[in-house]
Amino acid sequence: MLRYLTGGESHGRSLTAILEGIPAGLNLSSKDVDQELRRRQRGYGRGQRMKIEKDKAQFLSGVRLEKTLGTPITLMIENLDWQNWQDVMASENKGADSQNIPLLTYPRPGHADLAGAIKYDFDDLRNVLERASARETAARVAVGAICKKFLAQFEIRIYSRVIQIGKIKDITQWQPVEARYELIENSPLRCLDKAKEKEMIALIDLAKKEGDSLGGVFEVAVTNLPIGLGSYIQWDLKLDARLAYAIMSIQAIVGVEIGSGFTAAEEFGSRVQDEIFYDQSGSKFYRKTNNAGGIEGGMSNGEPIILKAAMKPISSLARALSSVDMVSKKAVKAMKQRADICVVAAASIIGEAVVAFELARAMREKFGGDSLREVKRNYSSYLDYVRKR
Repeated sequence: MLRYLTGGESHGRSLTAILEGIPAGLNLSSKDVDQELRRRQRGYGRGQRMKIEKDKAQFLSGVRLEKTLGTPITLMIENLDWQNWQDVMASENKGADSQNIPLLTYPRPGHADLAGAIKYDFDDLRNVLERASARETAARVAVGAICKKFLAQFEIRIYSRVIQIGKIKDITQWQPVEARYELIENSPLRCLDKAKEKEMIALIDLAKKEGDSLGGVFEVAVTNLPIGLGSYIQWDLKLDARLAYAIMSIQAIVGVEIGSGFTAAEEFGSRVQDEIFYDQSGSKFYRKTNNAGGIEGGMSNGEPIILKAAMKPISSLARALSSVDMVSKKAVKAMKQRADICVVAAASIIGEAVVAFELARAMREKFGGDSLREVKRNYSSYLDYVRKR
């Protein structure tokens, strides 16, 4: 019902994405996408690449006069750094000039370099690293922006924040509401506690000085979801499984928690389960706690969805680590790359995007419809049914 593909290399001509399954009649402008692309490029600790790129989306199909047509949406994001890499990344073989491009044969620890080169039988590691690069996530953020626009038609909102850089932790308790979200959006590290923010910035500065990198933890929260997205029927229909899959697909993510996550493993069951209550005036079921993170039995339960993701320190380092030349098999230092120091803030925006896609997909599966009006009719009818239960 809803699916997408991305294409493009980090220093190639452009990134592209094709998104299929958005219904006809959704108001959509490139400005909606560009706003999310700008959010992805922010964050204290980003590298020089973000000073080069000014990401903007161009719709190539599926949108006419700022309305979706119900057909596949094709978009493109130009890589401005392509101007500096045209010879290296050319699609055409230019004879002697192409033969003189030096091969990269020193794989970097923590990257796809070594395994990718062996898997695809490459002599040049650039064939791997150009696609494995997190630059690809710009296309996913663009797709997520469209999905957010769709979800907003149903008052579904997605928020994110950074809750940890290195060992420094921000405020643990937070209610995802618009009033406080402005503080997060205006923070260079997307956190709430200004004192902790200063400590995080100092730690990032130290890592930069040492030629090192830092990871951390971010949180994604989703509000106003209906009960019943996802399913308990089959393993691959479970909403928590699909969201975890989506988050884990982001480069450098090494762990996902839903709700109280690993903390729940330390408690008695009576302290973990979210007891059920009924609001007579509002005609709805509700919980006083949300340890389940808004998902039970693979389905949304009407409470906010809360996801946390652990991001390892990024693998591209200014300080080269030990490696082995793939040709000579001699010990070498891995190649140095222009690199970010800390991208947890940017990763939270990417997290929003991949979550938006999975939720939009679940909404399309549940409510169908070829036009936005039809989807809204189906959704409204379902909410009426839920209120009468």
